[in-house]
Amino acid sequence: MTKPRADMRRQFELPSFDTQYLETTGLEWETIVEGAGRWLLLHDRPVPNGYNVERAIVALQIPPGYPDAQIDMVYFFPALARKDNQAIGATQSAQVLDGKSFQRWSRHRTPASPWRAGEDDISSHLVLVDDWLEREFKIR
Repeated sequence: MTKPRADMRRQFELPSFDTQYLETTGLEWETIVEGAGRWLLLHDRPVPNGYNVERAIVALQIPPGYPDAQIDMVYFFPALARKDNQAIGATQSAQVLDGKSFQRWSRHRTPASPWRAGEDDISSHLVLVDDWLEREFKIR
């Protein structure tokens, strides 16, 4: 188990399987509490080609009851835009976290891909996030 950098906050604990996964990513990460919300921040996470940045801070809101309760949506700082200037749907809302304005991607699981308590976790949600980022270029 690697020790986080001193400035990486751990304001709440994640399940050990999530912590173990996050340690394998090589990314700096922290957990913060903002108001009533608990957030995971993944720093300098790679963004696929075609966007205005190569890396971003990715934020996931960790709901009460997680891991039985599902993680929903994803938030980015800085805001993502397509290099070809095509609009990205359902990204107009923002969430201020840690003094930064994060772009909310309003994306949700479907009945065909529901949250599976006991199976889904941060790693599986990030697979879904990567799919949303890639799929953006297939739909427009």
